[in-house]
Amino acid sequence: MTAQTSPAYDQAQLARPTNGNGPCLRTNWIAKRQGQANVSQMHYARQDVITEEMAYVARRENLPVDLIKDEVARGRMIIPANINHPNLEPMAIGIASKCKVNANIGASPNSSDIDGEIDKLRLAIKYGADTLMDLSTGGGNLDEIRTAVINNSPIPIGTVPIYQALESVHGSIENLAAQDFLHIIEKHAQQGVDYMTIHAGILMEHLPLVKNRLTGIVSRGGGIMAQWMLHHHQQNPLYSHYDDIIEIFKRYDVSFSLGDSLRPGCQHDASDAAQFAELKTLGNLTRRAWEHDVQVMVEGPGHIPLDQIEMNVKKQMEACSEAPFYVLGPLVTDIAPGYDHITSAIGAAMAGWHGTAMLCYVTPKEHLGLPDAEDVRNGLIAYKIAAHAADIARHRSGARDRDDELSRARYNFDWNKQFELALDPERAREYHDETLPADIYKTAEFCSMCGPKFCPMQTKIDAEKLSELEKFLAKRQS
Repeated sequence: MTAQTSPAYDQAQLARPTNGNGPCLRTNWIAKRQGQANVSQMHYARQDVITEEMAYVARRENLPVDLIKDEVARGRMIIPANINHPNLEPMAIGIASKCKVNANIGASPNSSDIDGEIDKLRLAIKYGADTLMDLSTGGGNLDEIRTAVINNSPIPIGTVPIYQALESVHGSIENLAAQDFLHIIEKHAQQGVDYMTIHAGILMEHLPLVKNRLTGIVSRGGGIMAQWMLHHHQQNPLYSHYDDIIEIFKRYDVSFSLGDSLRPGCQHDASDAAQFAELKTLGNLTRRAWEHDVQVMVEGPGHIPLDQIEMNVKKQMEACSEAPFYVLGPLVTDIAPGYDHITSAIGAAMAGWHGTAMLCYVTPKEHLGLPDAEDVRNGLIAYKIAAHAADIARHRSGARDRDDELSRARYNFDWNKQFELALDPERAREYHDETLPADIYKTAEFCSMCGPKFCPMQTKIDAEKLSELEKFLAKRQS
């Protein structure tokens, strides 16, 4: 059967918007879907329909559009694209696409300014975030902040609705009811959130499994759900009402990001019974969502020793039928506060190599405090390096092209080209110019490391002399 192209498909609409005036990129694409019971990308893919979002992603990834459609239909790829986020520039998360990076922002009781959150969004986009999670926990009007972030964001926005659900009852676990969760989830969907972390996998029977951990439950959402179950002696309401959440997600095309409430928070707790008991439940929840054509990715650890990362990735793929894996880190050691963007990027590169689809960045302030702009920059660049290294290791088509181009510029002492191709051009230029700021040094055949007389790249091998040497070696060998 030949795939159908959505009737409203228009090649001209694939161009990136140039300003905020006029219709948004997806306005016309979305209009014809209004009123349909299920508007998810998976639903269309399973009907053999190529949506405009799939075509856009195919261009961005330089992949056949039929492959995009088939991967979305199979569940190995998601395109987070809420129909109420018209200015979104669609992207894909899946093993067939490039490894992606998520950044986190969010208002708190100590920081809740709308302009401040928009500044964080723009900073995250500048340094290469593929998606952004709004982890707001309180302090201001969370709905206004979230709406402003979505309206200013061309990248997918994720949220953790359990935070606002608890805030809506003034932090009282006793007064938090199942309907409070569902109300906030639908509100986020209506506002245009593209994916939500839903902590539906932690069950009452899992809680005794954490008693021998060093750090217990380190997920904020997981901790809230654990407290709720311990107080009410009832099953996790997000699990009990999972079908209700599915119905909400179908109407808006919200993707599940199934939360790993029992992810390990230290090396000691890695790969334990609690973590894998929840993972089994997450696999079942994944397949339940797929029965309704709802997109799913699955969140993962956490703190994991280097030698357990491959096993964890493979175990997730098996348990969750190859749904995209989205991991925090993983951090490969616990003794580097202030440098956890490095300890985690090491694990992230390996996780990406073994098939993780998206990496959640960690900043130098992890475990210590609220990140500032420079922390966001350092965390994102560390993770862009990890994701890119993973793409090279997986031999993705064209992944090394930029590396080769920069290497040629380096060998030719084209300093400006090197800066242009760097992941962080401003930082590369800054470090070079600390000692050699004058424009004349932008064409100099040395840097301050080796100086003008000792740079090995000045050793240009003469082709004629090389030919003579080859003849000499051949004659000697004979």
